[in-house]
Amino acid sequence: MGASAAPQSGQVQDEARQAGRNAASFPQADEDYFKEMDRGIALSPEEVRGRNMWLVWSGGNDRFWDRMTKDTFGAFDIIKSISSWPGQGHSRDDRWRYLGVINEPCFEKATAPDPQRFGLWLDQRTVGDKCPKDPFENEDKYPGVKTGARGTTFSDGKTLPVGSFYGYATGIVGLRLFPNPDFDEKAEKAWDARRYYEDPSYYNNPNLVRPYRVGMTCAFCHIGPSPIHPSADPEHPQWADLSGTVGAQYMWVDRLFIHNAAKPEGQQNFMYQLTHTWRPGTMDTSLVSTDNINNPRTMNALYDLHARLGMALKIGKEKLAGGELDNKQLNDFVSDGPLTKFFNAPNTVWTPRVLKDGADSVGVLGALNRVYLNIGLFSEEWLLHFNPVFGGKPISPIQIAVARKNSTYWQVTEAGTVNMALYLIAASQPDHLTDAPGGKQYLTDASATDGAALLQRGKNVFADTCARCHSSKGPPVPASLNLHDCNGPTYMACFKRYWKWTQTDEYKTQMRKVVNAPDFLDGNYLSSDARIPVTLLRTNICSPLATNAIRGNIWDNFSSESYKTLPSVGSVTLNDPFSGNPWQYHMPAGGRGYTRVPSLISIWSTAPFLLNNSVGLEKFDSDPSVASRMKVFNASIEQMLWPEKRQHDAVLGDQVPGLIDRTTVRSQITIPKGYLPASLQSTLQRIDPKLFDQKTGDLALGPVPAQVPINLLANIRPLPESSDPLVVGQHIGQLTNMAFKLGKSLLTMPDNATDEELLKKYAGLEKPMLALSKCPDFIVNRGHYFGTAEFNDQNGLTVDERSFGKEPVLSDDDKRALIAFLKTF
Repeated sequence: MGASAAPQSGQVQDEARQAGRNAASFPQADEDYFKEMDRGIALSPEEVRGRNMWLVWSGGNDRFWDRMTKDTFGAFDIIKSISSWPGQGHSRDDRWRYLGVINEPCFEKATAPDPQRFGLWLDQRTVGDKCPKDPFENEDKYPGVKTGARGTTFSDGKTLPVGSFYGYATGIVGLRLFPNPDFDEKAEKAWDARRYYEDPSYYNNPNLVRPYRVGMTCAFCHIGPSPIHPSADPEHPQWADLSGTVGAQYMWVDRLFIHNAAKPEGQQNFMYQLTHTWRPGTMDTSLVSTDNINNPRTMNALYDLHARLGMALKIGKEKLAGGELDNKQLNDFVSDGPLTKFFNAPNTVWTPRVLKDGADSVGVLGALNRVYLNIGLFSEEWLLHFNPVFGGKPISPIQIAVARKNSTYWQVTEAGTVNMALYLIAASQPDHLTDAPGGKQYLTDASATDGAALLQRGKNVFADTCARCHSSKGPPVPASLNLHDCNGPTYMACFKRYWKWTQTDEYKTQMRKVVNAPDFLDGNYLSSDARIPVTLLRTNICSPLATNAIRGNIWDNFSSESYKTLPSVGSVTLNDPFSGNPWQYHMPAGGRGYTRVPSLISIWSTAPFLLNNSVGLEKFDSDPSVASRMKVFNASIEQMLWPEKRQHDAVLGDQVPGLIDRTTVRSQITIPKGYLPASLQSTLQRIDPKLFDQKTGDLALGPVPAQVPINLLANIRPLPESSDPLVVGQHIGQLTNMAFKLGKSLLTMPDNATDEELLKKYAGLEKPMLALSKCPDFIVNRGHYFGTAEFNDQNGLTVDERSFGKEPVLSDDDKRALIAFLKTF
């Protein structure tokens, strides 16, 4: 193969393999450095190693996050995001408020460029009696991968170290700093830290090599303030104030991914407008291996994994085939005991589901291992299967067999996640409001006659209305329902039989007995972990429409054959984003159309609600105190039970059943001139100089006026979902025609056109744009109307939506009793 040949899938190796490192040379860290976290629980040596992996193992993905700067045309620059350079508008001192990420204890804000870090404004570590050295930085015990320029002493006497394979602490939990192997003598001579922060013509050069790369660990998206041990100062927490499993409930991913989001020029980038629809605590996990569906989902709080695994044994039976069988199972690591029950050779697994659409269905270890690929492990191979961020290239599956053969980092990860699972089982215990400081004042006094009656009423309401989905305990299921073998082509028929049974007096009477048992909450996952059809939920369909795990897509090896053969849920009712008029959309089969049930454990601490955090206070509250959590919970649960209180669209109001995410200011797709070849710049300048920003010279595609429904553009399908030549030709024709009409409309608008005038141009192209949409649902906070009159208002709904019948409507007193009971979870 010639030196200039493009890398080929299956033929590339990761940096560790290229450097001659094997899996045995990456021992799991055994120091119990984080022992004050997670309520100070005592962990076994295996669980300690699992927690360390959760918090500090990034598996070589620093290579990927470095590349992401180029793939986003400079919009994402994680080194800037973690810096305290005075000119960027935020620093370590207000990092929690601005970014919602966790400042690591024992660090201080940078007050000057650090000569030891090539002039970067990175957090400074303090060492003392209460702040021991970071043991994971020990490069003798955990030697880093010596590749490229690592270990080089430059002509000016400066050195780029090799470091540890866990990297250096950055001052943010979940992000680790690694010397950049591409930072050679030439790059070091060209490096200017001041210009990196201040000069767009310098830092927007795609050939710029930064001295460090940043690796991301699982903890970055899953660590958060402990609900029952909140920090007095969330900007400066102690380890005892943190939980590794509650989820990054406060993270502003839009501000993290757009380094200048605090400035007008950042907010005028359409990429910011897109990511700004990701409410704090949510992100679109298919952003990189994009399915061209804007799909923000909450970063999971992981509670009671032990009970969750128990539910998997009841209804989580799935069949595996092909590359799915290459997933590691718990049986590969344990030979006896309860953990051996989750796989039967050759192809049957009992599995919980972590992803919101229930797609990761190959076993708990497969779910954990897949996440590492999705945050950049073995990016040498992964990025060959799709075009990052923007799409437009046919996606193919990344194969576990290839990763196992060519990636040392993958081998290390596969060997280690069993300990990580053990840690999660041990650490994911419920956070009860009664254990939180001042929490008892928010609870109903069960010792008082009125309080006991209120809670009793709440339990009965929960049994009648909620428990069929939100409990892992229940009455014996009639054998005729055969829930053990539901997953697969007959799932909808099976689920509807179950749903009909839960509407009977027989079921409700038995369920009340279960809920009123004194041990009901003990070991209860408070979820069935079942896949619920969106025709029943009536929530936004973009998450259930995700395509990453369907057959032949990027995560093909990480979803089961049972998932891939799920039937269509039928048709749903959507609303036109310009007129508000309802219309019907048919959901595809093959895995899509479902949402797995979230747990209600510690629900008092996890608001806002719905899978995109869209039901809650209009203004986000970043205070993690108990009082603030209760304020957000009360507002959110009231909107769930009184849907008329939810936020409505600013343009269409009550013409649509909720809120449409729209652009907040006029924006454009910005590509800095440094990322454009000179020949392309000159060609585009000749075609139309107005394509370029007159001040910066950057290519500015647009404009996109304020108030445009963001998903009208974000969800356009660049490629057909069929290989049929007729369908392909038709799709190309539709896409070309729409792009031509939109371009012509915008280019003929006067320079002083108002947003209202521009919006009319977009409205005029609504039909061709909707025809190309991968998800034409724009209402983000609709659905889950159980127990409300809204559920029974079925005029205009599809036959499939009406097929679940009607439900008893709760009175206001019923709802308030239910809320009182929910607070005890």
